[in-house]
Amino acid sequence: MLSAFYGKRYKLQSSENFDELMKALGVGLMTRKMGSSVSPVVELTENNGLYTLKTTSPFKNSEIKFKLGEEFDEETPDGRKVKSICTLEENKLVQIQKSDKQTTIERVFTPTEMKAIMKVDDIICTRVYKVEK
Repeated sequence: MLSAFYGKRYKLQSSENFDELMKALGVGLMTRKMGSSVSPVVELTENNGLYTLKTTSPFKNSEIKFKLGEEFDEETPDGRKVKSICTLEENKLVQIQKSDKQTTIERVFTPTEMKAIMKVDDIICTRVYKVEK
């Protein structure tokens, strides 16, 4: 279960193929440059089955609230409107975002890091976040 990771703050340490992923989603050049230049902090909490995933950065903050297995409307940090659904597989939170393109985000939590593996078309982006001390 993820409960051991609730309330921990994970700060971005490394990122591969993020610009290519944003390009595939149709994100504009300025937004891509801003998105690639910041190191966001991600925090997951849960209260009575309602999960909150908060992402904070100097560029933009975002927050999604969801229940596992229930579709919800989401506006992504780059302004796209998508339908999302999240499921849990042991220590992995899997999010599927659907719009004109489908994005899969697998967030794997460990005691020291959270790895986000994002897939769009044939592009795979891996972002590694380390627990803030």
